[in-house]
Amino acid sequence: MSGDKVCIGLVSGGIDSPVAVARMLIKGWKVHPLHCSQEEITGPAAEQKTVALLRHFLQMEGPIGDAARENLSRKLIVVPVAEQLSLFTEQWNHTEYFIHMKRMFNRLADRAALEIPATHVLTGENLGQVSSQTLGNLGSIEQATKLHPLRPLLGFDKTTIMHIAAEIGTFEISKGPEVCDALGPNHPTTVGNKEWLEKSEERVGGMDNICDAAWKLRTYVDL
Repeated sequence: MSGDKVCIGLVSGGIDSPVAVARMLIKGWKVHPLHCSQEEITGPAAEQKTVALLRHFLQMEGPIGDAARENLSRKLIVVPVAEQLSLFTEQWNHTEYFIHMKRMFNRLADRAALEIPATHVLTGENLGQVSSQTLGNLGSIEQATKLHPLRPLLGFDKTTIMHIAAEIGTFEISKGPEVCDALGPNHPTTVGNKEWLEKSEERVGGMDNICDAAWKLRTYVDL
C-alpha cells in the first residue's frame, strides 16, 4: 500500500485512538495499527482491548465496517516498551515522562513506516486534556518523527469523543482504567524544553538506540 493516504495508527486500547482510527478509515486512509505494549507492568488488558477494537471495526456493518475491510491492515504491530519507559522514571527526567513516552511512540512509528511504507502517523490526541497535549508538548512530540501528524480529534472535548465512541460501539470495549500512565509522575510538566528533552534522552542511551531495542522485539497479531 503506497501513496499519500497511508498512515501508522498508534492505538492504545483507550477511548480516543479507536475513534481517530474510525474517522480516518471513513476518509479513505489506509491504517496500519501499532500498539506500544506495557504488558510487563500493566498486564495484557491494553493489548487485548486494542485487538478487540480493531476486530470490531472489521466486523461492523455499514460505512465504518466497509471502510475497515478495505483500508485497515489485518496485522497489528505490537512493540514492548516497558523496559524503555522505565528509563524515564529517574528523579531528573520523570516530570517529562509522558513527553518522552509519546516521542518514543512516534519514533517507533517511523520504523513501522519504513516497512509499510507510510507517510503519516495517526493519533487520538486532543488539545489540552492531559499534560502531553498542551500546544508546546504536542510540538515537542511531533519533532521526534519524520512522519506528518494526523490528529482528527484535536479540537474535540472528551464528552464528544465518548459520545462518538458509544455511537460506533467502541466505548464499552475501551472503558476501564487507563494503564498508559502506570509509570507516570504525579506532577508532569506541561511545557517541555526541546534541548533538555534531547539531552535527557541521550543520557539514557539515545532515543534511536532505545527504539531500536524495542523494535527488535516486536510481534504481529493477526486481526
